[in-house]
Amino acid sequence: MKAQVTGFDIILYIVLSGIVVVTLYPFVYMIAVSLSSDVHVLKGDVFLWPKGLNFRVYSVVLQDPLIMRSYANTIMYTVLGTTISLFVTAAGAYAISKKDLLFYRGFIMMIVITMFFSGGMIPTFLVVKSYGLVDTIWGMVLPTAISTWNLIVMRTFFAGFPKEIEESGKMDGLTDIGVFFRLALPLSKAILATIGLFYAVGIWNNFFSAMLYLRTSELFPLQVVLRNIVLQGASNSSEATNIGGDTLLIDESLKFATIIVSTLPILMVYPFLQKYFAKGAMIGSIKG
Repeated sequence: MKAQVTGFDIILYIVLSGIVVVTLYPFVYMIAVSLSSDVHVLKGDVFLWPKGLNFRVYSVVLQDPLIMRSYANTIMYTVLGTTISLFVTAAGAYAISKKDLLFYRGFIMMIVITMFFSGGMIPTFLVVKSYGLVDTIWGMVLPTAISTWNLIVMRTFFAGFPKEIEESGKMDGLTDIGVFFRLALPLSKAILATIGLFYAVGIWNNFFSAMLYLRTSELFPLQVVLRNIVLQGASNSSEATNIGGDTLLIDESLKFATIIVSTLPILMVYPFLQKYFAKGAMIGSIKG
C-alpha cells in the first residue's frame, strides 16, 4: 500500500530542499571560483561550475610552508586533543554514572553548574599561565579537554550500561578500572565515535585558544592562518602574489582555496563515523 503524500509533505520537502541549497551553495561557489581562471572570475561569470579550469591556486596553497606547517599543527592538535578529551570524558562519565559514588550528588551539582557559570577568560588565562602551558602544545588541548555537555551525554549512556556485564566481569576478578577498560569501552564504540567527532570538529575549528595561549607562529593552527588570510586579504607567500597579473584576484582565490583545503579533511572523516553517529547520539540522549 502506497503512502499518501500530503500537502504538508510537499511543503516540508520544499523547505528542506531550500535549506540544502542555501547550505551547499557557498561551498560549491568557493570551489568553482578557486578552480576558475582569472578572467572569468573578474567578469563574474562563475556561478556553479568552474570556468577556465586551473589548479594554480591550490598548488600555491599546498606549497606554502606557512600553510602546510599550520596544517600539520592542526592535525596534531586534533588527534592529540581528541584522544585526551575522549579518555578523560569517558573515565569521568563512567565514574559519575555510579550512584553509589561517594559525594555523587555533589559532583553532579558541580559539573552542572559549569554549564551556566564559568570563571571567565582572564582567570582561565591566569590558571593556564600558572601551569606553564602558554605557548606550548598543551595550551591548545588541555584547557578545553572536557565539554560538560559531552560528559553528561556520555554519563547518561554509561548509566544504562547493563549491570550484569559489570557483575560478570567482577566475578572474573576484574576491578572497576578493569571493567571500564576491558568491558565498558569496547562496548561503547557508538558513543565514543559520536563524542569523538564533536571534539575533533571543535578542536579543528578552534582558533580562540591559539589567540589566547600561543605566541610563536610555528605553533599556530591552520584556522589562525586562515583567519589572517581572510582578514588581511593576502597570503604571506610571495609566490602567491606574483602569479598572474592581478594580485587582488589571486588573493581572493587564495582565500577560497585555503578554506576548501582546511574544510575537506574534517568533512571526509564524517562518512566513516556516520554509522555510529545517529546511534550514539540517540543512545546517549534517551537512556538513563
